[in-house]
Amino acid sequence: MLELIDGFILHLATERGLSTNYQLLVRRVLEAFASWFKSKHDSASAAAVTTEHVSGFLSQRKKDGIAASSARVELIAVKIFFRWLTARKHIPADPADPILPPRQEKHLPDSLNEQDVRKLVESVNGTAPLDRRDRAILELFYASGVRLSELADARLENLSLEEGWIRVTGKGSKTRLSPVGGAAREAIAAYVEHARPELVGPKSQSHIFITRNGTKLTTARIQQIVKERAALCGMDPARVHPHLLRHSFATHLLNNGADLRVIQEMLGHADISTTQIYTHVDQARLKDVHRRFHPRA
Repeated sequence: MLELIDGFILHLATERGLSTNYQLLVRRVLEAFASWFKSKHDSASAAAVTTEHVSGFLSQRKKDGIAASSARVELIAVKIFFRWLTARKHIPADPADPILPPRQEKHLPDSLNEQDVRKLVESVNGTAPLDRRDRAILELFYASGVRLSELADARLENLSLEEGWIRVTGKGSKTRLSPVGGAAREAIAAYVEHARPELVGPKSQSHIFITRNGTKLTTARIQQIVKERAALCGMDPARVHPHLLRHSFATHLLNNGADLRVIQEMLGHADISTTQIYTHVDQARLKDVHRRFHPRA
């Protein structure tokens, strides 16, 4: 089964273009299943797996105390693996097909209110290079709803302040244009013009956000910057993080009347099952909705 798992992970990487993190997650789940199956049934053959075996593994995982959301993720990993094995004729029938995933609870993620976002962002009002940089980081997170990794990898050549867009690369190496509102454009322009040149060094590349030594900011350091700035303005740094600003971006747009499908497009969700209904929304519509409904557009 381990050789088949290797082949499946290669399929996810080369044919599906899924992220390295997702590949690692699926590999971890499938190798855990293979190990459990061999220990319980003294077999390493995928063809010997039955529906009862899959159910038994999931029951054991629940006894281990994993959350319902994690159980759903693990079941999906097992199901897509056996579906692939069946399609490739490695096994005669799909043992995981009859098992339905548990219903996913729907709830809005935690977010800051508009006053707290304003308090956090506007608390960084210095003109020192690092102050301008950190203000631009906070503004861009909230203006565009970009992921932490997307902001860290953002480059100058993919930024158009005149048109109010930034091109980012998200999950599955998929690129998209994210809107940049007026407040963020001003902060980024001030940083790029007055601060970034003072930070540039021999090892600098075209990443927008760089360290005091001119190197690319890591995701860990950006996370730390957000928490440091939150603490300085009296907010709980344990609660405030880049993804919270992403949630706030989406929640505030929704609260102000923006169409949910357009918000999903702006967030760049990679799963085709959730994005296929709005992938054809045109960019002019996205920009118009962002300008009319975002608090800091």
